[in-house]
Amino acid sequence: MAFEATKREWSELYAFFRLLADGYVYAGTPDATKNEDLAWPVAMVQREEHDGTRQYIIEDENIHIVGENMDKMVPREDFATVASLVLDAIKQSKEMDVTSPDGVEEFLDEVAIFDLEAKTDDRTDFYVAFYNVHTPLVGFCVRSKLSPMFPLLDGGRTANFKFEQTGVKFATPTVNKINGFGEEDDVVGRMLMIERLGGVLKFNDAADKVFRSNLHMIDLHFPRVLGEMCRTMHLEGITRVNELVEQIKVLNPLKIKDELITKHRYYEHKMKEFLLALALGMRPAKMYNGTDSAVAGFLLVDGQGEMVCYQKADRQTFADFLYKNTRFEKGPTEKDKYGYLEKENGVYYFKLNLKIGLVKR
Repeated sequence: MAFEATKREWSELYAFFRLLADGYVYAGTPDATKNEDLAWPVAMVQREEHDGTRQYIIEDENIHIVGENMDKMVPREDFATVASLVLDAIKQSKEMDVTSPDGVEEFLDEVAIFDLEAKTDDRTDFYVAFYNVHTPLVGFCVRSKLSPMFPLLDGGRTANFKFEQTGVKFATPTVNKINGFGEEDDVVGRMLMIERLGGVLKFNDAADKVFRSNLHMIDLHFPRVLGEMCRTMHLEGITRVNELVEQIKVLNPLKIKDELITKHRYYEHKMKEFLLALALGMRPAKMYNGTDSAVAGFLLVDGQGEMVCYQKADRQTFADFLYKNTRFEKGPTEKDKYGYLEKENGVYYFKLNLKIGLVKR
């Protein structure tokens, strides 16, 4: 009997099957293509199910599946066949939910896979042992361009920045008029209206104290950098992270010396450190002390089903990839509580929200 699952769920399963079928994965380049000169041999994939841990060990032509209540051999070519069926189903469907292709449900029963998304508490999708089964396991997240991708940072209202409204003192009717301007998501319209009426939005700080402290771990002035990038994203319509950093280099909100900007590449470096921290576990509302989480890399599936690997063992390439392939996104204003003038202790503030995701193309 056929069943439905989301493209994201199918994509995670596809990546898992593809690893077992191929027995290797190419390293990714900063441009999100595969490095033809570097392929990592896969010895085992470890995955969590509702009833315990499963190890899928690659043994020549078979996959040896070992679990608490199972020990069986399944031909590797079966994994390759099902991976292709799943990929075709994802690519052909125009809906977010995809019906299981013929034969796939029976195969999932055979290999005892009941959860299309692995049941983990550490944000990994599964663990991989490279070279041999005795090497340390590496925790991976699957990011697939075949489906909507989880953001790198989706902190909701905890990822807001506050801008103090200065310049002129607005009367309450004027504030109401500004806040009632345009559609709900017309943040730029309200920012420009404040400006037209003589107001100035002066960066204040990150709104949430935990997020503020987390950003201070990157740099004591990093909240200002991100806040100005958010402002630029809205006013200039620039979303790509690397392009926003180029704008910040010109604006130079920290007023640092030109040599630090051009020769040391200060702003690029700080942004890459931040993106890596996000990829490896930093969350806005959870205290960050510089320790990485169990996630140690990404498996990126492109729109054709090709897969490449990024891991913190190759930190520079991972950082360069994130820098070139991430963008600022706009969350819902009502849910994330930003884009309006709000009064705190007699002072009006205007909040902007930070949301960062991987580009689709």
